[in-house]
Amino acid sequence: MKVIIAIDSFKGCMSSTEANQAAAEGVRNVCPDAEIIQVPVSDGGEGFLEAFRAAIGGDTVEVVVHDPLMRPVVAKYLLQGETAVIEIAQASGLTLLTEDERNPLVATSYGTGQMVADAVRHGARHLIVGLGGSATSDAGMGMLRALKDAFAKDGTWDDIKELKAVRFTIASDVKNPLCGENGAAHVFAPQKGATAEMVLQLDERARRFADSSAKHFGHDRSTMAAAGAAGGLGYAFLEYLDSSCKSGIQMLLDTIRFRELAHDADLIITGEGTADRQTLMGKLPMGILEHTEGTPVALIAGRISDRDSLLQAGFTHVECINPPDIALAEAMRKEVARYNIIQTVYHLLTHQ
Repeated sequence: MKVIIAIDSFKGCMSSTEANQAAAEGVRNVCPDAEIIQVPVSDGGEGFLEAFRAAIGGDTVEVVVHDPLMRPVVAKYLLQGETAVIEIAQASGLTLLTEDERNPLVATSYGTGQMVADAVRHGARHLIVGLGGSATSDAGMGMLRALKDAFAKDGTWDDIKELKAVRFTIASDVKNPLCGENGAAHVFAPQKGATAEMVLQLDERARRFADSSAKHFGHDRSTMAAAGAAGGLGYAFLEYLDSSCKSGIQMLLDTIRFRELAHDADLIITGEGTADRQTLMGKLPMGILEHTEGTPVALIAGRISDRDSLLQAGFTHVECINPPDIALAEAMRKEVARYNIIQTVYHLLTHQ
């Protein structure tokens, strides 16, 4: 029996690797001789760096940068030849702040720019940037300021030669534009600590920045898909760095040739913290499902709604790992989640 396990991180609880290991233990409890392939996965947010390191190898580079409140923090990125993989949450992530510190009017993406600059100085000529988990909503202005400080402190943006030979690819499954009711501020800033008044201020600030940038460059990419990703960092990469944009999970699965890996599998197990109708809109488990051809795909999650829709989409099993009466705080404990994944996979294999 060949089983492939590719589970997204359970945010605030387990990494992709930890969730995969728990599921693998559940498989071994039923089929000790099973061939089990564990694939760390991420759609661009938490775990993106770890997933690509498992996929392509390379060296982890540590650099001291500024966090969203301009405090020093050690961030990591991956360097493999002339390719660098950056997870923006390492420098600009929401997890770097306490709940009381969250304020997207103040939070800056400056540290992400420092990571980009360091990778370029280390010889990177293709940067893959995972956009997700940001604490910021500054339309990437902080990142651009850091790049200007690094390469053209006394000049203008147009004077920067170091970035001309660098190719950028942003990895994001967010399709939102920069501004408007579906933009970065209105959709994502409230979860980063923004009040209703702040949302309006952030949206107006982003709109003014996009208008002035469009006048300068002669093109406006603020309405492109992913411009609103990571608080507008997507826009800065698209407008200023001529970045291409790809689905994070598609990029990763193509890199590891997932279709070839899965063609003779008997079962694929994927999952995420919460599975619902949004899962069908390009989230990681849907990416896994779309990269399989006839192999049964089981979806497990900490919370499930719209189960019938998920089954109709093609998942052969949709299972919640948690008993219905469990408290959220208990369910979020790593050892509890690990046990529940093991038991869910065991039950799935013995009752299918």
